[in-house]
Amino acid sequence: MTNLAIESPTCPAERVERIFAEFKAATVDPEEFDHEAHVLVAWRYLQDDDLLAAIEKYSGALKTLTRKLGVEGKYHETITWFYMIAVAERLAKSTKGDWLDFKSVNEELFARKPSLIQQFYSDAHLMSENARRVFVLPDITP
Repeated sequence: MTNLAIESPTCPAERVERIFAEFKAATVDPEEFDHEAHVLVAWRYLQDDDLLAAIEKYSGALKTLTRKLGVEGKYHETITWFYMIAVAERLAKSTKGDWLDFKSVNEELFARKPSLIQQFYSDAHLMSENARRVFVLPDITP
C-alpha cells in the first residue's frame, strides 16, 4: 500500500493539491488515506481559511466521504476537531513553509501509541458515542 501523503520524498506542491482536490471531491482512495493524509488535508485547509471555516469545510468533506464510502460511523467529531486545532496551533507558531517543512517540525502530530490525542483523552472518553457525535473537551491533563 502506498502512503498517499508521502509517496515521493519531495511531495511537491502539485501532489499536495491533488490529494486536497481528491479529498474535497470525495474521490480519494480510502486504502491510501491514512492518518498522515488526514493531517495533510487539515494543514492544506488551514492555508486558505481561519480555524472555524477550515473545521467546517474539512468536517463537511470528511462526512461526505464517509457517507459515499458507506462508513458514516467512522467519522469522529472530537478527533477531527482535536487535530484541526492542533494543526492550527502549530501553524500559528511556525514560519510559513511547505508541507514537508511543517511535517518535519511537528512529528508529534503523526505519533502512534501513544498518539498525541491519547495524551489528552482517555480511551473510554474518546470512544464514547458523545465524543463521536460532538466535540468533547479532554479528560486528561498531560
